[in-house]
Amino acid sequence: MLYKFKSKATGDLIMLEPQGKHILKLIGKEPGAKGIILPNEMLTAIDALNVAVAQEELAIQAAKDANKAEDGAAAPAADGPRAISLKQRVVPFIDMLRRAHAEDKEVVWGV
Repeated sequence: MLYKFKSKATGDLIMLEPQGKHILKLIGKEPGAKGIILPNEMLTAIDALNVAVAQEELAIQAAKDANKAEDGAAAPAADGPRAISLKQRVVPFIDMLRRAHAEDKEVVWGV
């Protein structure tokens, strides 16, 4: 399943189901098949996403610091694919929320 977020203030934003559900849970929304984010909820949602990003970045840095302490030196960079961070995933969604809020338009999905 895909989540297709829509607003009259922006273009559509499409996410795969796991990432869409995760972001909706972070902002306190039920990750159902249909939903709405009202303009008066958007600033709180943006704050929640920014807090989640900051927490993830702290956890990543703590893990790096722990690895350095165990190895005594920085580990070489892996040649494989890197995981996509929460920050990379939420930036377009935060932009959508900001633009929709500025124009007093809701963001919907599944309709």
